Amino acid sequence: MFTRRLLLGAAPALALPGLAAAQPAPAWRAQFPELVFAIVPAENAAGVTERFAGFIEYLGRTLGTRVTLRIASDYAAVIEGQRAGNIHIAMYGPASFARALTTGAQVDAFAIEVNRDGTKGYYSVFYVRADSAFQRIEDLRGRNLGLVDPNSTSGNNVPRFALNQMGITPEQFFGRVVYTGSHENAVIALQQGTVDVAANWWNDEQESNLRRMERRGMARYDNFRVIFRSEQIVNSPMAFLRALPDPLKAAIRDAVFNLPTREPQIFQRMTDGQSQPWQPVDNAAYNPIIELNRFVDNLRRQRG
Repeated sequence: MFTRRLLLGAAPALALPGLAAAQPAPAWRAQFPELVFAIVPAENAAGVTERFAGFIEYLGRTLGTRVTLRIASDYAAVIEGQRAGNIHIAMYGPASFARALTTGAQVDAFAIEVNRDGTKGYYSVFYVRADSAFQRIEDLRGRNLGLVDPNSTSGNNVPRFALNQMGITPEQFFGRVVYTGSHENAVIALQQGTVDVAANWWNDEQESNLRRMERRGMARYDNFRVIFRSEQIVNSPMAFLRALPDPLKAAIRDAVFNLPTREPQIFQRMTDGQSQPWQPVDNAAYNPIIELNRFVDNLRRQRG
């Protein structure tokens, strides 16, 4: 049975050329004249580009090779890209990374997001509109549920686990279950009335996808209410291909971990000033999420 312990275990391409290093070129550079960095679609493409353009430029400049930002159309595209070896570095959600590990992608997590308070976890929440009468999930029978993506942790797998704990089968309880494609789209669908309740990620009252949308003028935080919050989930990882040469992997780690001191403005833009520096992590931290994925897969097999 899935328990609290298991949760706590923890587009178009934008090409940005790097600058040549002053030192003699490392041997790996001839093999990798370009590196592809991909991101699961937590927000719209314009938002991702704005948030990560500086980081991609910094990474290329630091490594001395071309780095291309690829904004995936869905979570599965990142998994497939790394499995095929076409995506060298990726920023995942926990469930999509766990899915990559169990479907043959030869990848290793090397960095984990760290919250402002030093914790390394976040939550899945269910939002309703603040002006609605809904107070509990049980009030939403026959209404429409907005999920994010089948490979989203806080936008699908944890919500399905939580609903199962309540004795709810989503496809039977709700009028419709809608996959919106991104966390932003889930909020927009709720805002527009397409769905009556939506799953999303939430760190605390100061930081969440909804807060990020508010900072960009896309939504107002006070227009929504949280009616359910999950147990804590291990934060998202950054991962690279296991087959990359060790000196290249070391250079990537060095660039990522030293970004906040070398380029604080880029780190500020990338994180909205809501995170501490990345910290090392390994694949074992996501074993509980592998178990979560299996639990949700079993639920799907049972209903279908």
